[in-house]
Amino acid sequence: MTTSLTWRAPATRGRNGRVSSVWERFTPYIYIAPFFLLFLAFGLGPLLFTGWVSLHDWQLLGDTHRYVGLQNYGEMFSDPRFWKALRNTLAIFILSTVPCMGLALGLASMLNNRSLRAKTFWRMALLVPNVTPLVTVTLVFTSIFGRDYGPVTWILQSLHLPVIDWGASAMTTQIVIAIMVIWRWTGYNTLIYLAAMQAVPSAMYDCAEIDGAGRWTTFTQVTLPMIRPTILFTVVTSTVGGLQIFTEPLLFTSPTGGNNGQGLTVTLLLYGQAFNSFKFGYASAIAIALLFIILVLSLVNFAVARLIRSS
Repeated sequence: MTTSLTWRAPATRGRNGRVSSVWERFTPYIYIAPFFLLFLAFGLGPLLFTGWVSLHDWQLLGDTHRYVGLQNYGEMFSDPRFWKALRNTLAIFILSTVPCMGLALGLASMLNNRSLRAKTFWRMALLVPNVTPLVTVTLVFTSIFGRDYGPVTWILQSLHLPVIDWGASAMTTQIVIAIMVIWRWTGYNTLIYLAAMQAVPSAMYDCAEIDGAGRWTTFTQVTLPMIRPTILFTVVTSTVGGLQIFTEPLLFTSPTGGNNGQGLTVTLLLYGQAFNSFKFGYASAIAIALLFIILVLSLVNFAVARLIRSS
């Protein structure tokens, strides 16, 4: 008589009567475990540590980490630079996000046209701004909107119009930075919208055509409602990215946001407080405040989307 030495995992019987092993139960959790481990190590861990640093007068060298409670947050709320940076950030966000979403929807609708030729070429061309190094993009736009040279100055002089110093005032600085953001991210959002439009069942377009709906009616009554979750996704991601804008104002103005702070954003202020003034506790408080601002705006986007869906 022979005996089997093969080990088998203990089995349990599910509600449906099927025998499932312990391994089968825990396999899905093992598959998704790497994401949560990376999030704990590089996401939640640094976030909690930033919150802890924001409650201290934190010095980079030595062990002089004095607990100050909410003093850094009080200093932040009473700092006029913080409110100016927040206004600039929100202005750039509005000036860039709204046109970017509108252009992306329009371009996606054009690319979704069945009679369009060279579709692959146009889709690849839309990704060129997104894969171009951000430093290169900023330097090129800085040259384009230069005060004493560049195409924009040449056009204004040709039309006998006054030359604009684009980096002098808050409005013109924000417009230039918003144009950079629009140029960089419109193609990316266009491809996301295009993928969502192509997932819309063709039968819905056929029914709209039979009912005599025109292109605009079909777009507003069929396409937009069907891709609403995708629009919400792009709005949320644009909110997160727009409120964290850093490289464009840094290179177009200066690390301090310009002489009058016309290009100062929240992340630029955070960077200056941490690595120029070495006030890491205050910089951490700004980071936590920015986190809550992004969360609030994201919740507002979800609430607005829910109201539109229920109406």
